[in-house]
Amino acid sequence: MIIAMDGPAGVGKSTVGGLVAKKLGYKFINTGEMYRALTWKALESGADLDDHEAVLALAKRASWEFKPIEEGGATLKTFLDGVPVTGQIREERVSVNSSRIAANPGVRKFLSKLQRELGEPGGIVMEGRDITTHVFPDADVKIYLDASPEERATRRHRQLKASGGDADRSAILAAILKRDLNDLKREINPLKQAPDALVIDSTHLTMREVADLILRRVRREAKHAR
Repeated sequence: MIIAMDGPAGVGKSTVGGLVAKKLGYKFINTGEMYRALTWKALESGADLDDHEAVLALAKRASWEFKPIEEGGATLKTFLDGVPVTGQIREERVSVNSSRIAANPGVRKFLSKLQRELGEPGGIVMEGRDITTHVFPDADVKIYLDASPEERATRRHRQLKASGGDADRSAILAAILKRDLNDLKREINPLKQAPDALVIDSTHLTMREVADLILRRVRREAKHAR
């Protein structure tokens, strides 16, 4: 099956997607990492991020691979020109510039094609902003995961504090609200709920409880498909 999941930033899609994929023996990929990887590559090469043609050419020249970091792992990571960019894509300069790359129509078309090629064999959980509405509108299971901006900011604040990072909750909340606006107002494939998606508000749920709700839907769809 193809399980597609969308939702705003900081809602827990990667955690939930990883839990669901592991339980099913599927692969999981966070498609946002592709945009972040290209942002890092563009910054490293000194490209003008607002030059859409130059950034698209850079994306097309690069060698893209998606594979687990650890043997037998469920989560597929992005390798760009042979480099596993897991750490680089978390850099602040990448975080603040990735929305510029994500707004590039040519890049979105190119990466959507990669995402389809990756997911078409099935046995995958794929999360992003336009997976249920654009990349896999006919996915077997579609999920829209949500949570209040305040709860998302609290989770991110807790995560940063736990990792020893400097965390200002009000700044985190402001960044989340700005990113939400960018995602919703984007001209090319904006974030929106697919009409047939299962909408889950995770504000008062644990990630494991959310994963269980999704697995219940997966089992139901699998039974109907028999």
